[in-house]
Amino acid sequence: MKIGELASRSGVPAKTIRFWEEAGVLPPPSRTFSGYRDYQPAVAERLTFIRNAQSAGFSLDHIRRVLGIGDSGERPCRHVTELINERLAEVEARIADLKATRSHLRVLARRAADQDPTQCSGYCSILDDPAV
Repeated sequence: MKIGELASRSGVPAKTIRFWEEAGVLPPPSRTFSGYRDYQPAVAERLTFIRNAQSAGFSLDHIRRVLGIGDSGERPCRHVTELINERLAEVEARIADLKATRSHLRVLARRAADQDPTQCSGYCSILDDPAV
């Protein structure tokens, strides 16, 4: 099937399909006599997997490795489980960082609300470290 039909069936834009092909997560398709890409129907399932993996926060490198494991005949679920656990730990750490940032911004917002604009000194005294 041509790239336009694959794009319609899978919901993945043709430009993204070409990018993923160049990135090595899609195998190069065969070509018609006129040079058009000719994809096998199974590629639609692979596109769905790639989209789902990206939604889980997997990088293209991670996706490429998982697909390589599957393409070699091995079952990639153990590797995917490890990636999910790594990604979950990254997300949990990011959430902790964001909570700390939110707490700091709340302190700064209170300080800003109490700040008399005529008393502002330096670059901006709202951001000055109160311990200094």
